Amino acid sequence: MPKPLLNTTKEQNQETFILSASINPAKNEENEQMKIMQQDRLLRKKRSKKYMDALHQLDAGGHLHNQEKINDILNAIKSEFDEDLEINGILLGYVSICYLGKPYEVHTLNPIGGIIEHYKVGQPLPNGLEKARGLALRGGYEFIEVYTDCCRAVDAFGNVSVIR
Repeated sequence: MPKPLLNTTKEQNQETFILSASINPAKNEENEQMKIMQQDRLLRKKRSKKYMDALHQLDAGGHLHNQEKINDILNAIKSEFDEDLEINGILLGYVSICYLGKPYEVHTLNPIGGIIEHYKVGQPLPNGLEKARGLALRGGYEFIEVYTDCCRAVDAFGNVSVIR
């Protein structure tokens, strides 16, 4: 015998709600948008002195053959961002003006592989980092964080400007 449609229990209604919420694409899209907005808000926060100091070491030159120094820089990057903030996959790298002198113009840091490279004038930057070169060379910023959707230029005080 079929069950009546209108006489459902409270538990059945809750199960139906949970099921419909989990398959409701509009709700999932709304949650994704909220996550992106929260991530954007967290990435706009002022950067700490420890983080700034670590990234200044990129121009020192001694890190090129010292994996321990590179690891220190990478650990400072990881500790800067909230544990709930997942930047892997959206953070492409860092670009900054290079003070090693001619023929070098900018240097980059790939946070995934821990690779630091110095680039000569006109030498193209890899993996989407080229979009930050002009901004770095213009001056006024200590370094540029390059993300998939924007650049975040960080000044000497740790203030962040978003450039889309």
